[in-house]
Formats: sequence, structure tokens, C-alpha cells
Amino acid sequence: MSQQPTTDELVPTRTEGYKISEKKGIDELQNLDADDPSLAKWKNSLGLSHAKARFPNDKRMVVVQALVFQSGEHVIRMDVSSPEAIAKLQKTPVVIKEGVDYTFKIEFVVQHEVVSGLQFLQQIKRLGVSVEKMEEMCGSYGPKYENQEKTFPHSKAPSGMMARGTYTVKSKFIDDDNNVYLEWTWTMEIKKDWA
Repeated sequence: MSQQPTTDELVPTRTEGYKISEKKGIDELQNLDADDPSLAKWKNSLGLSHAKARFPNDKRMVVVQALVFQSGEHVIRMDVSSPEAIAKLQKTPVVIKEGVDYTFKIEFVVQHEVVSGLQFLQQIKRLGVSVEKMEEMCGSYGPKYENQEKTFPHSKAPSGMMARGTYTVKSKFIDDDNNVYLEWTWTMEIKKDWA
């Protein structure tokens, strides 16, 4: 019987001795060391001086838009921008050709506050057995109206008769303060070809 991954399996690794600094609001960050030109330039690069919420009625600080898989000219865009889009994604397996080299990226919007230590966690299981677990640090981001993105290193899809089949994937977007911005489960199929 196939087991679904539990939330406890997708916990970010913490560095021993690392302490998360006290959270500061945008106004406090803007006024901090206001007389230092290099810090003012850095804060301006974060967009702190002109941050406008893209989704003002949405209280989330991070709104994940899509997970984009790319292998050569073949692009699969997985919309995760709403509960309806995630429900649709969960009903239709994502088909990936065996043995292809690929990259993937996450597109997201940060709004309202600075987000520190954003991470992407993912666990892939086949027949209830974990075959891959990934933990990628995305970084810290200031609010920005436009989409922001993080592209992850190249990877290679498994290949061969034993690798072909259906995989359950659990993905999670979390920050240093353990705020979970999105957690979803989807299905991936490794096949001989894209269709």
C-alpha cells in the first residue's frame, strides 16, 4: 500500500548554532541606519522604498505562482496560484520523458514584508518509498510587485524500464520562521516519451 508523505518528512535542515534574527517590519528597516549611503542603496535594491502589494487583499507574504519544468524546448508550467489550480494539477499527472536533462524554477510574488530564508523542499516517492529528497535555499526577498523566480540546478530524470512509472511528489515553500506559504502533492509519470 502506498503511503502519502507526511508534513514531518518535509522539514528544513537547521544549522546548529544559527539563530534567526529578530523580525523587523519594512518601516523599521527603512529607518535603520538611514545615514549610511551603502545601506540605503542596498535597501533600495530590495524594493523597500516603493513596495506595492500585487494582491493587496491577500494577506500572504509569499504567493507562489508556478513551478516551471524545462528540458530543451519542452516546457511544462504547473500553475499553483490558487486552490483550484492545485486541484486541477493533482488530477492530471505531469509526464516527463525518461533520461532527459532538465531544470526547474519557481515563480512567486513577495508582498507586505521582507521574507528571510525562503526554501523549497520536495520529496519524491514511488510505491511509498522515498527515492529523492531535495532542499534548496532560495534566499531572502523584499516585497516586489513583479514576479520573482528561483531557478534550480540542472538535474536528470531517471531512465530505464525500472524507473518508468508513477511517482508521488510533495512540495513545500517555507521560510526561516517556519511560515509555510504553499504545500501541495502532485503526481509525476516517467515515460519513454513526452506523451
